[in-house]
Amino acid sequence: MLRYIVKRVLLSLVTLWLLATIVFLMSWALPSDPARLILGAQAPEQSVALFRTKNGLDDPFLTQYLRLMKGLVTFDFGNSWKYPQFEVWDYLRTPLAKTAKLAILAMLITTPISIGAGLIAAKFRDKKTDRGIVLFGLAASSIPEFVTCALLMVVVGLKLGWLEPIYSTKAEKLSLFGQLRYLMIPALALAIAYFGYIARMMRAGTIRALDSDYVRTASMKGLSSGQVMRRHVMRNAIAPTITVMSVQVGYLVSGILGVEVVYNYPGFSRVIVDAASDGDLPVLQVAVIISALIYMIATLVADLVIAWLNPRARLELGSA
Repeated sequence: MLRYIVKRVLLSLVTLWLLATIVFLMSWALPSDPARLILGAQAPEQSVALFRTKNGLDDPFLTQYLRLMKGLVTFDFGNSWKYPQFEVWDYLRTPLAKTAKLAILAMLITTPISIGAGLIAAKFRDKKTDRGIVLFGLAASSIPEFVTCALLMVVVGLKLGWLEPIYSTKAEKLSLFGQLRYLMIPALALAIAYFGYIARMMRAGTIRALDSDYVRTASMKGLSSGQVMRRHVMRNAIAPTITVMSVQVGYLVSGILGVEVVYNYPGFSRVIVDAASDGDLPVLQVAVIISALIYMIATLVADLVIAWLNPRARLELGSA
């Protein structure tokens, strides 16, 4: 197991290096001038030239590349070009924390409901209950998150008045519990969207486990259906579900732009898009690398959880 973790960490480091190189090449090859984007079209050429010199845009290609690599190793990413009073990490930390808070809430809502629905659907396979859960999951996952968010804003926020219809900076002065009123609508929109993916994977894994020989053997030994589900079915059925959830966690941190825009939520995805449109390359480069790092950590944790739940997977990882 330890050897597997070391191999995964080393592979992740190589992947991060390749990703950072690709991001640098793409940003360096952009046809637009970052200095002109940040200073504006009417800025005098002297100011543009001064900006380029100050931020190393006139340095040779290799010098700029090594500067980025050094920043990744030393965790010194410099300052934002658009907002030079902020260091890059300080600028990214707050929106990243906001999106992480929203992602955690969405997963806390959807995970138990989706797993429970998948188990129920598998238990009542090919019956009305199963078909209803599958159809609802397909409908929920086929509607874009930002559309669901807009509908919830109108119905639950404006019509019923149960939750705040749009995000406000007032929420930042409240306790974590008080902020739930402002976070629940986008979290519900994300939870509804991911319900279908997780429930379908749990249903498929449960059906596969129920049809296996070891479950039939356990039943013939006299174990109750509840014991069979807890001891044998759940551990094996949940593995593909955990894999799907790890991918969704990575997506939630950097891919929920539509929800953040519709709900006026100042999250991480909006920072990435703003940095790309403003030409703020230090912020853009580091934000993309952080997104990839979150994906890698989520998948590694998912593999370790699966190995803990499933002895056979643990043996496979130990021999990897």
